[in-house]
Amino acid sequence: MHQNNPKFGADAYPFEQRKNWYSSVAEAYNQVRPRYPQALITRIIELTQLPPSAAILELGCGPGNATVAFAQKGYKVVCIEPSKAACQLAKQNCATYPQVEINNTTFEEWELEAERFDAVLAATSIHWMTPEIVYSKAAAALQNNGYLILLWNMTAQLPYEVCQSLKEAYQKYAPALGKYEDKETQTEILRKLGQIVADSGHFGGLVSEQIAWEVTYSLDDYVLLLNTYTPYIELEPQQRDKLFAALKEILEQDGKKSVQLSYLSAFHIAQKTP
Repeated sequence: MHQNNPKFGADAYPFEQRKNWYSSVAEAYNQVRPRYPQALITRIIELTQLPPSAAILELGCGPGNATVAFAQKGYKVVCIEPSKAACQLAKQNCATYPQVEINNTTFEEWELEAERFDAVLAATSIHWMTPEIVYSKAAAALQNNGYLILLWNMTAQLPYEVCQSLKEAYQKYAPALGKYEDKETQTEILRKLGQIVADSGHFGGLVSEQIAWEVTYSLDDYVLLLNTYTPYIELEPQQRDKLFAALKEILEQDGKKSVQLSYLSAFHIAQKTP
């Protein structure tokens, strides 16, 4: 998810385009998009008290970045993922967990299994689904008092001074991109995403927590990471290549062989209302 544009996900793209939006960068997504902090997974399980026998429906599992964390706990996970490329990667990543089932479809087109699941999970994905459908259908799939669990990894941020050093390259090749999002901005985005759940009328008792952490990327992996973000996917290939070359050149001239990125990760948990 990237918030440089006021519209994103389901608000910005037609359904057919959304279905395979990340297919072209599925390998990169699998390689460089971070998994979710174990501390958040532990807190989710503490707060929901999911029993060992729990069945989880995951919406838009991608290559399984969140799936594995729950599969490792022994939960049965039924995954829905529209991208064939991502499905193949998820099957590889979950090969040692026979209780994981991966379905190549969209949640909108998935045949509802009413009141089957203890939890519905969406990891940085629910904003890509049709809002008029996703919350009501998720509630219908849940058993009474089941939980909606939303996990988020916000857009990675360079240190402010490094971000400033790259402004010239962005001004030349992609003026709309390269804006710095501070923690307060991302926290407000998360608050609004939680409010959507509360306003849906299907869930109550919203609980949110977040954690800030850092990770070091090689310059090549940093460029690969940018390649998985929507505003960069939208660029013309030649424009994107020139931008990435310019970014790498500036970082290398500054003597950098790697960059340290800050992540803000979070969850929203809400319970199905009667």
